[in-house]
Amino acid sequence: MEGDTLRLGKGGGQIDGKVVQTFQKSFVQVQNILDQNRLLINEINQNHESKIPDNLGRNVGLIKELNNNIRRVVDLYADLSTSFTKSTDIASSEGGDSSGGGGAMKYSDGSKGGHKRNRPA
Repeated sequence: MEGDTLRLGKGGGQIDGKVVQTFQKSFVQVQNILDQNRLLINEINQNHESKIPDNLGRNVGLIKELNNNIRRVVDLYADLSTSFTKSTDIASSEGGDSSGGGGAMKYSDGSKGGHKRNRPA
């Protein structure tokens, strides 16, 4: 992956290999957490179906772990979104976009996105 670049559309700049590697690492982390969540959900379902009091009690801890994992995935995606937006802004400013608009990706409302969503504690 060293030396690889990601081209940002027509007239856009490029994102270097280190940034792409960082994205890949984050996506691998997300996938690992999602795989773990699948196992947790299966165990929670089995415990629920068994109706054994000890198993139902164990579900409390498993559900807490599942919720924490979901928070981690949300945070990783928020960080990825912010990093991607920053990377595209930097790459576009270096890419010599001829449209005069800076070349950064924009949402339909005209914003550049990348805002981290605040959620209640």
